[in-house]
Formats: sequence, structure tokens, C-alpha cells
Amino acid sequence: MPKSKRQKLVSLTKVAKKTKEQKGAMIKDLQENCEKWKYCWLFQVGAMRNTHLKTVRKLWKDTARIFFGRSAVMAKALGTTPEEEHRLGIHKLAKQIQGQVGVLFTDSEPDEVLEWFADFQQPDFARAGNNASRTVILPEGPVMRHHSDPPEPFPHNEEPQLRKLGLSTWMNKGVPSLHNPHTLCEKGKPLTSEQAQLLKLIGEKMVVFRVALISRWCAVTGDVVQIEGQQLPDEPATAGDESEDGMDE
Repeated sequence: MPKSKRQKLVSLTKVAKKTKEQKGAMIKDLQENCEKWKYCWLFQVGAMRNTHLKTVRKLWKDTARIFFGRSAVMAKALGTTPEEEHRLGIHKLAKQIQGQVGVLFTDSEPDEVLEWFADFQQPDFARAGNNASRTVILPEGPVMRHHSDPPEPFPHNEEPQLRKLGLSTWMNKGVPSLHNPHTLCEKGKPLTSEQAQLLKLIGEKMVVFRVALISRWCAVTGDVVQIEGQQLPDEPATAGDESEDGMDE
């Protein structure tokens, strides 16, 4: 008896796998850039947001090439042993390509690169699972949004959403208000999805997107230098900001 089509399972999170040809093209692209540029940097991203990473790519598009894809593919392209390395000494950097890291090729001098990435920091909204960076207490009275300056109260039609997210609001002359102060989150404690959503609605940014440089390879000497003091706090993985293989511009 043939199987019913109704019994077919369809994954709602199905993602097309990269073909062997696409991975091969990425490996070739990485190796060509390895031959072209003077320095290769390994970096990690804190509070990963694709929007901010695209900004970094745009600002460096004329003086660098950035790859942020599958770590195994990038490591294979550069070679993780002296026998497999694509250029002298780069296997010492390739062995460190694990997890969510990226590679930056450039001719810019180290001091310039270090200074630029130290300055580039973009505040953003926290996500569920992040630890609150500070305690936020909503005062008695109108619930305010801080997206504008000065802050303005929420419109009446958003009151049901505020209640759904855990606020005991009431309507005071058409404005969602609180009878008593409400502790939205406490410093150091993980945020729930409701807390994260409320923080976004009121305009409180608690995380900072930044790029931490891990190590640097030099084509002239073949040496790899470790960059100290660049550790980043752990952040919950979020599917919406996962980069695809070979994501570069």
C-alpha cells in the first residue's frame, strides 16, 4: 500500500545545504585572498548582529576582505598543519578557527586595525538569555518609551501588549500607567523573552556589538601574534543572526 502524502514530514527550519562546488569556491576565494594581503586577522564578534557586521564590511570594503562562514571550511582553506598550510606559518592561526569566528585580510598596519576595532562599538537590544547589564525599574505613572527625546508615553492601543508581557498596567486618561514601581529586570540575572521584549519596547539597550581581535598572521615573517585582553562574554545563540558559509563581501 503506497504511503499517504499526508504523512510526509516537512521541517519548518529546513535550510538548503551548501554544495561541494560552493564550498570549493569559498576555499579558493580564501586562498586567493591569503596570497593577496599582508595580514590575516582572526576575530570574534560580541552581541552578533548581521546589520552591524554588514556595516563593518562596508567601511572596510576598499581596504580589506572579510569572511564569516563555516569555521571548518575556513580552517581547511588556510591549512591547519605545516604540511597543509597555504602560506608559511598561517597554520598556527588556522588551528584557532573554531566556533563563531571570522577572518579579515588587510594591508592596514596592526596599530591602525587595533585602534579602529577598539573604537567601533554599537549598542543594541539584549535577547532572552542575556544577563541584564543593569537593574531597570519602571516608575509609578505613565509607562514611557525612550526611543525619542524627551521620552513619550505608550499609546493606548499598546496597553494589551504591555499587560501580556507582564506589566500590571491601567488606563489613566488614555495612557497605559502603573499603580506602583515595577522592577523590569535585575542586574546580572538572565532575561526572559518577555523582559527582553519589554526592554526593546521601552528603548533600553543592554548589549554592545563589537569585534574582538584574537590573533594576527603576517605574510612577511610567517609569525602569528596573539592579541591579549579581547575576551568576550558568552551570548545565547540566535538563529536569526547565523552567517552562512562564505558570507563575505
